[in-house]
Amino acid sequence: MHEEDFTEDTGRPSKTKKKEAMHELRDLGAELVELSVGQLKKIKLPENIYEAVRDCQKITAHGARRRQVAYLGKLMRGVEDEPIRAGLAMLRGESSAETARLHRLERFRVRLLEDESVLAEIAALWPSLDLQHMRQLRRNALKEQEGNKPPKNFRAIFQILQELDKQGTPVAEEDAADE
Repeated sequence: MHEEDFTEDTGRPSKTKKKEAMHELRDLGAELVELSVGQLKKIKLPENIYEAVRDCQKITAHGARRRQVAYLGKLMRGVEDEPIRAGLAMLRGESSAETARLHRLERFRVRLLEDESVLAEIAALWPSLDLQHMRQLRRNALKEQEGNKPPKNFRAIFQILQELDKQGTPVAEEDAADE
């Protein structure tokens, strides 16, 4: 026998490669099962996958849960898995664009606490901002820092900035359209 007899390339994946791909999808499904409902909704999942994940989350018996995860992996063979992987990466903070966005918002928050005039810059970016409420949160956050209290208002500022950013920056988009 010649070595060539064993290295024939038929153009299709080997049984081992197929099994590896199936195990990857099963593991991806298991990762989805560990997410909260809020996190699941952030990922654009097909309805049948979402329902299977929710069913699996309700199962407490180990064997039944393992079978449901295997079934979830089987369902995932029929869908495009790349958007799901991208959604999980975003939730884990692995997306560089998402990380950059969060860092930008964090810089706004820090600058706002240092200088109230930054509020005008934030209001220019997001006209829907409630200035009075944001000023109150800033004052309360500064008092929290002075009193070494839990940063409730400090976090609230970041959450508001995140919500505004998710709504988009209509002013910046209009400026880009004018050019």
